[in-house]
Amino acid sequence: MASPPPLPAGNVALLIDADNASPATLDPVLTVLAELGTVNIRRVYGNWRKTALKGWADATLTHGIEPYQQFDITKGKNATDMRMTIDAMDLLFRGRVTGFGLMSSDSDFMPLAMRIRQEGLPVYGFGSSRTPEGFREACSRFIDVQALLDSETATKQGAVATDAPSAAVSDEVVKLLIDAYNASKRDERGFASLNDVGQRAGNRSSFDTRNYGFARLSDLIGAVPNFQSERREGGRVYVKRVR
Repeated sequence: MASPPPLPAGNVALLIDADNASPATLDPVLTVLAELGTVNIRRVYGNWRKTALKGWADATLTHGIEPYQQFDITKGKNATDMRMTIDAMDLLFRGRVTGFGLMSSDSDFMPLAMRIRQEGLPVYGFGSSRTPEGFREACSRFIDVQALLDSETATKQGAVATDAPSAAVSDEVVKLLIDAYNASKRDERGFASLNDVGQRAGNRSSFDTRNYGFARLSDLIGAVPNFQSERREGGRVYVKRVR
């Protein structure tokens, strides 16, 4: 069995909006961010006077997260968002961070995600299924943390991610995959590199297979009857549209 490819040697910053994120999802979030490198910068922002943030207060110790206190100065105004944004821009322009993770379901972070991407850095968003589309699409990848947690729990219980029903793959996602396939270079048999299809899909959307209970794009493609896939020499996967 071939060993997995080495993780990238990046320096990743994870910034957490404690008011709009759950500490229960932190472990799988850190696992996903390993795709970008090592999460050396871990910060969580909130008003620690709030009893609702006790879970995050405990997580700062168990996960080595630096807590940032932000008082609620004016009712109805979220100073935490502003502090997170300022810190993110400071980190961005120091030039030592190679990727960002933003844990929040707040649409106010949409401009921040867009600005980070404009500098050529990947930014992964982690939020709930109710996160506004604007923030989702502003991220390089947006991942539904509950779907991520459910997938990790199923794996621990011995289930396989590919057991997820194909009904979870919406018509919108199928259309995105078809469009990405149509835009990809194909060989004489009509097959396109799955890696190429995935890159094109990801370039047009914050699409991530983990939102649908699949660990890999190849698993998702296998659950969509519109495609046929085959593995070739070197383990590379190629796909062909059949309907």
